[in-house]
Amino acid sequence: MPVKKPAKAASKKPVKKTVAVKKSPAQKRAELLRKAEHVAKKGLKRPAQPPKRNEKHKAPAQKVEQVKRAPYVKSPPPSQTTLDKLFEKARTRDFMTDQEIMYAFPYVEDYIPIFEQFIDRLDTHGIRIVEQKEGLLGRSKERGDIMSSMHRSEDPRMKVDPMDLTADNIQMYLREIGKIPLLNAEEEVALAKRKEKGDREAEKKLIEANLRLVVSIAKKFIGKSLSLLDLIQEGNIGLFRAVKKFEYRKGYKFSTYATWWIRQAITRALADQSRTIRIPVHMVETINKFQQIERQLIQDLGREPLPEEIAAEMGEEVDKVRHIIKISQDTVSLETSVGEDDEDSTLEDFIEDVKNVSPDRAAALQLLKDYVAEIIKDLNPREQKILEMRFGLSDGVGHTLEEVGKEFDVTRERIRQIEAKALEKIQQHALIKRLIDY
Repeated sequence: MPVKKPAKAASKKPVKKTVAVKKSPAQKRAELLRKAEHVAKKGLKRPAQPPKRNEKHKAPAQKVEQVKRAPYVKSPPPSQTTLDKLFEKARTRDFMTDQEIMYAFPYVEDYIPIFEQFIDRLDTHGIRIVEQKEGLLGRSKERGDIMSSMHRSEDPRMKVDPMDLTADNIQMYLREIGKIPLLNAEEEVALAKRKEKGDREAEKKLIEANLRLVVSIAKKFIGKSLSLLDLIQEGNIGLFRAVKKFEYRKGYKFSTYATWWIRQAITRALADQSRTIRIPVHMVETINKFQQIERQLIQDLGREPLPEEIAAEMGEEVDKVRHIIKISQDTVSLETSVGEDDEDSTLEDFIEDVKNVSPDRAAALQLLKDYVAEIIKDLNPREQKILEMRFGLSDGVGHTLEEVGKEFDVTRERIRQIEAKALEKIQQHALIKRLIDY
């Protein structure tokens, strides 16, 4: 182990010497972002059984067309206040993590000029962008949990579909694309130039060299209703779009530029596919922010935070926070099994149907109806008809004084007088005591 440390230090020195020549702000910014980009050594590619090498990208290409046809709502850029707070926080630490930038610019393609201005601002003040280093599938324990969960399942309801890839296929996938060498900045620019001239082979090499980048980003979204394979598939779509739109003249390293497109494709897929009831993409970001703040407040306060406390931390109205809490709830099927012993019991058996009247209440209402009918039969036919229309005793629909007056061709005042007289007779009826309980 001591031998590796000087070796790493020696390998980094030439890089610093080459960066020392600052010819333009674009090159300085590119170098800053290049230091922030740390691509893992392994990755994942398309499922096993690829018939032909050239057909590997056809299926994702069709899905790209579907994404383009879907309605797209342009996301609003982060506010200047948010960017100022983020900048002040970074200036006190003299660095900023890539996760913080991703959180501030969830859809960078919608506001690239603002993003570039913010990066230039960091560059001007000498603030470094640091990536949180992890392995291809996270830490060793996390990687073991992922593989073990895909390899076996205690719950028979969680059996892996035969059509899905197994853990062995994933390992083969990782090994295969791990053999593809990474590209340096000069090679990326050369391939980008060839791509502009219509060279499909250069485009293919640019994609294959960054497949492992998709895995390193996709594994951060594990546990959000989509499997790892689905997340990587959606991330590959974002990678294809990044290759199509990459402009090497701006000075960015391709992996840095592709990160935003990959993340955008994955988050959009989560918004479209992870829920039974679809939530708009901009609300998904709001829900993620709400959940992050809620977890932080739970740690700080030691209890569940109130909606007012979350609203103050988010800078939103309390009513909007309550709305976020409502729509962020998961959808559960009424046919979900309840309990381990009784497989026939479902959630539907334990939910009260408020629309249906319970048997005891139905019996009480029928008794009340019989008592009222027995009391009003002692009134004259005109009074009976007026009370039935006014209170809906016959059809369940009450009528106004004017409507009853038109029926009897009298004024509203006259109907009111007759109604008052009839009610007075009912109060003096011998059976009125039966209605006390109602």
